[in-house]
Amino acid sequence: MPVDTLPGMLLRNAEKFGDQRVALREKEFGIWQPISWKSYLDNVRKLALGLLELGYKPGDKLSIIGDNRPEWVFSELAIQSLGGAVVGIFPDSHIEQVQYIIDHSDSAFVVVEDQEQADKILELKEKIPKVKRVLVDDLKGMREYRDPLLMPFRSVQELGRQIDLKDPSLFSASVEKLSADDIAAVLYTSGTTGLPKGAMLTHRNFISMIQGHDSVEPAWETDNHVSFLPLPWVGEQITAVAWNLYKAVTVNFPEKVETVRQDMREIGPNVLIGPPRLWETMSSEIQVKVEDAAWLKRRAYKLFLPVGYRLAHLRLNRQNVGLYWRTLDRLSFLFLFRALKNYLGLAKARNVYTGGAPLGQEVLNFFMALGINIKQVYGQTESTGISVGHRNDDIKLDTVGVPIPGVDIRISDQGEILIKGPVVFKGYYKDETATRKAIKDGWLYTGDEGILDEDGHLIMIDRQKDVMFMADGTKFSPQLIENKIKFSPYIRDAMVIGENKPYIAALVTMDMANVGKWAEKKKLAFTTYTDLSQKSDVYELVAKEIRRINETIPKVTRIKRFVILYKELDADDDELTRTGKVRRLVVGDRYANLIEALYGEEEELLVEAEIRYADGNVYRMKTKVMIYELEQKNEGRI
Repeated sequence: MPVDTLPGMLLRNAEKFGDQRVALREKEFGIWQPISWKSYLDNVRKLALGLLELGYKPGDKLSIIGDNRPEWVFSELAIQSLGGAVVGIFPDSHIEQVQYIIDHSDSAFVVVEDQEQADKILELKEKIPKVKRVLVDDLKGMREYRDPLLMPFRSVQELGRQIDLKDPSLFSASVEKLSADDIAAVLYTSGTTGLPKGAMLTHRNFISMIQGHDSVEPAWETDNHVSFLPLPWVGEQITAVAWNLYKAVTVNFPEKVETVRQDMREIGPNVLIGPPRLWETMSSEIQVKVEDAAWLKRRAYKLFLPVGYRLAHLRLNRQNVGLYWRTLDRLSFLFLFRALKNYLGLAKARNVYTGGAPLGQEVLNFFMALGINIKQVYGQTESTGISVGHRNDDIKLDTVGVPIPGVDIRISDQGEILIKGPVVFKGYYKDETATRKAIKDGWLYTGDEGILDEDGHLIMIDRQKDVMFMADGTKFSPQLIENKIKFSPYIRDAMVIGENKPYIAALVTMDMANVGKWAEKKKLAFTTYTDLSQKSDVYELVAKEIRRINETIPKVTRIKRFVILYKELDADDDELTRTGKVRRLVVGDRYANLIEALYGEEEELLVEAEIRYADGNVYRMKTKVMIYELEQKNEGRI
């Protein structure tokens, strides 16, 4: 049986482990429900043959919209088993994005999780005429739905079961015909500028990437992964699909978003990859929890955290950890770090990674001090997620590591990072112009600026289009400064500006949960995010954080003025990508009046605000926004 395709590996694992090993788990009603490798294959086989009966044609695409569940990966492997490709859609995508992806990808089938997602598709019915059927997993609340486009997920599997009874060899014959160069997935990029593009990834891309990475950072058959980050993101495809199939890692699906932390504590994942926002949120949460803890716990934190930092420094520099520090290491684990790691659900974590964008050194240092060895990995959807990464015994915090086996990296004369190897994608779906621009002579032009140090480690600076020059020609990377700002537990997002300007300024949003707790302790009355964000006490709190950050960066690029936005940045407003990256062009255009004020004489500005509330409605209101000056203008640029 071939093992150069994802479905081929599923067949191999089912034959090897059968009912004896757990492939997937899903938590339902508080109980973990195991799914064996044999059951995994049975579900995929029935669904694939059911799609064949519904009119599948070679090369058809299947879009999936919903939370992470076993049915997600059943659907993905089913369409791939027939030679088709999966198209992932983030479950919180607004309806225009859903329409664009389904229509642009030419999806013939759509799998939806529940009534909410089915309603989106029915609303778009006339605008997505290429869709043959919509498969619904959870039918709750849909008793009266009669649209012929809809079909229960289980009914399609029943069709497939009947086909399998008639021709038991049909499914395996289909898998045997697959080629490693068949397209396995069309993953739509985050689209920080313009419309998202569909990156075509082959089976060879996925398997080459995970083989190379696993050869230096192996996972084991006994490992667990908790799948709570969106499956349309290439990072989750790496762990929940590629590593699961390649090394038989067990994938666990939480019951719901609200139970993720508890579910992680119960499972104790060994393998985990997350974008910077995940780690930034966790570090902020710990810092605030400590401030709210009893005095004894606060004392233990202040006493042992410096021990963690010192031990992390010794290990990173490969220095001997003597008896004195080993003793302190044990004591710090017993009295502090064990509890913190359990709280985060990372007590058993071994292969822990951050990717999608650079993570600030402050956050990396913090987790290493806790004994959680987060490693940077670098890549893009177009390079199947991971092309460069740290090794356990070779971590340099100012870099993103070295290329994985089989991947070549070089820096162009313009400073652009170029990638070559079997991980490079096949191209953009229906966009030859963009493909030719991205791939030249086999090299992927990433659009990222970087350098290689003397040890071959890659230092990723920023997106080339985001690297800026001040009015006097000083070059700076907004992302490096933003990463430092976001280490503060009181700051959620930040966008640094200064292109062709005399000094650096910033737009920030506060972390509502943490600032809200701080305000309550201060007995500071407030009603909404907008109200709290513009209080002078909050500005002083954020100013204190930014002044501390300014001390860690060169004087010429320190932040001089900032504004706290009157609303949080929102992916539904196109201000963030679905993985949490700021869309600089959108934010720059939307808040152009505030940016202008940061370089003017104003101390506050009256703005017409549009604010989306939790109920989905958008409210328009006028509000005053303060412009905070960290240094007086007449002191010159700091």
